[in-house]
Amino acid sequence: MTTGTFSLAACAEMLWRGRPIEWRASRLKDLGFGVGLWNWPDHDLSKLEATGATFTIMNGYLRGRLTDDEGAAELLKTARETAEVGKRLGLQRLNLHGTGLGEGGLPVQPIDVVTGAMWMKARDTLCRVVDLADAVDVTFTLENLNLPVDHPGVPFGRAEDTLALVSAVNHPRLRLNLDLYHAQIGEGI
Repeated sequence: MTTGTFSLAACAEMLWRGRPIEWRASRLKDLGFGVGLWNWPDHDLSKLEATGATFTIMNGYLRGRLTDDEGAAELLKTARETAEVGKRLGLQRLNLHGTGLGEGGLPVQPIDVVTGAMWMKARDTLCRVVDLADAVDVTFTLENLNLPVDHPGVPFGRAEDTLALVSAVNHPRLRLNLDLYHAQIGEGI
């Protein structure tokens, strides 16, 4: 659905949870919305493609984190694989977080304090992400997540932090995904 200069989309993972994902994608398309997804490995990509829906965003990695060498290597490895799936579905954006999320959206490796070295490593990792984005012709986004309710221990969860990292990289293939739900809960903005 387009209103003015904005296209509206909804996350199919959050709606009509008792229905198959391809039904949800088709329903959103019929209602005039773009379709967002969380992760792709649990879905039949051929069935999603057959819906004719416009897929707008999904997680741009399966595992990994921005803050250390091992996590960065895993994030980049799974981001490359996910970028190919994203291109197959015609996605406009692939979404990143400060760390991989597990069951219930909780961080796989919670971090209580983000050090200066972690900030520098995150910036370095994101520079490598934009190199990947250039190579495979995709755009990544970095999303803020709320810490108090849904994602305690996620590094770079505040909107201010994600904006600082995106600004530090300053590349057109890395954008901010400002999630207002998370910003309101976590920061009251």
